Amino acid sequence: MAAGNSTRMLPLTANRPKHLLPIAGTPLIFHTLKALRNAGIEETLIIYGYKGNKLKESIDAHDWGDMSITYIEQTKRKGTAHAAAYAKDFAGSDDIILMNGDVLTSPDTFTTLVEFHDSHAFGLTLCVMPVEDPSSYGIVIAENEMAKDLIEKPKPDELVSNLCNLGIYAAGPDLWNAIDKTALSPRGEYEITDSIMMLIREGNVGVHQIPSWWFDLGRPWDLLEANKVVLDESLKRIEGTVEDGATIKGDVIIEAGALVKNGAYIEGPVYIGPDCVIGPNCYIRAHTALGRKVKIGNAVEIKNSIIMDNTNVGHLSYVGDSIIGMRSNFGAGTITANLRHDNADIKVTVKGERVSSGRRKLGAIIGDDVKTGIGTSISTGVVIHQGARTGVGVIVDRDIPPNTLVIAKQPKHELEMKPVGE
Repeated sequence: MAAGNSTRMLPLTANRPKHLLPIAGTPLIFHTLKALRNAGIEETLIIYGYKGNKLKESIDAHDWGDMSITYIEQTKRKGTAHAAAYAKDFAGSDDIILMNGDVLTSPDTFTTLVEFHDSHAFGLTLCVMPVEDPSSYGIVIAENEMAKDLIEKPKPDELVSNLCNLGIYAAGPDLWNAIDKTALSPRGEYEITDSIMMLIREGNVGVHQIPSWWFDLGRPWDLLEANKVVLDESLKRIEGTVEDGATIKGDVIIEAGALVKNGAYIEGPVYIGPDCVIGPNCYIRAHTALGRKVKIGNAVEIKNSIIMDNTNVGHLSYVGDSIIGMRSNFGAGTITANLRHDNADIKVTVKGERVSSGRRKLGAIIGDDVKTGIGTSISTGVVIHQGARTGVGVIVDRDIPPNTLVIAKQPKHELEMKPVGE
């Protein structure tokens, strides 16, 4: 299910669905499709909506081997149960895996889910995992691998379980009957959790605790968390050119066509995409992922960041714990701050509201086609929307709207000076 508008991911999703945002150099949905294919899935349906043509074009440009991929458009978006119902004809009488397209999980989730579901003959199986703070999710109350209740966004007095509903299900035909009976929720949508509750009351819903990791990628900084985990599982591979005098440490992936110049120092895990130019004399730190044709200039430091295709980071700049869109350009000496002096969690504006990122370190979130003037300084948690510009020496301490130029006005005084030598 990949039809959502992705508004909480703006400005990164202004020109693409969030399912195409990169994780360790690969679009989010590609990680899932590869894992499904490797788990033996031969038929996949993608229910698409926002920027759907870009999603289809990107997926269809890739060779998926023996797995066929088809599409159906959710023209009106009336909730998760409404979206899931688009898969009814695709599924027929078969059991299927049904999942949210904006979650990312370890590849072994799918093989273990299928084995668990088939061996227990459940009508539906929920994937769960324990989380420290389940208040933002739906929690599942389980007993002997059976679901007894499902509570969406539990109140403090309802936190009787720490098992989070992951939005990944194995489902049989019973689900379609439940969806047909599902009424509108108080917020005016058809919720799949309401459909699942009907099946829980019938007593045939299993609970599968996944063996590894999972991310719900709802906000920009979630990309950094997922990027870190995926890079940590990557292995060293160098197909590009590394000049003498460059230092490569740890599991670094350098794709074909990339050039790492003399004096560059790269500490893995790091991903460097095709046709990048790195250096000379720069420092790329762990958990950084660079897209295609990214240029990192002289005396630049990049740390734990995602930088998308065709973006240039000019010399003498620093990028830390940040996400930068496509075709952006950092003027020389552009600096992103990533830590508050009081060490408090960094707040970000999402859909017009100030929210805590839960992160002690977070830099900037920058859209496509942004250009900064030389000497620009960007404060923690700032969002710079697509097409924005800054002039020389601007201090960016608040968000910049799309296609807006921000300049610094400085008072100037002309003083008469004695000629040199007098």
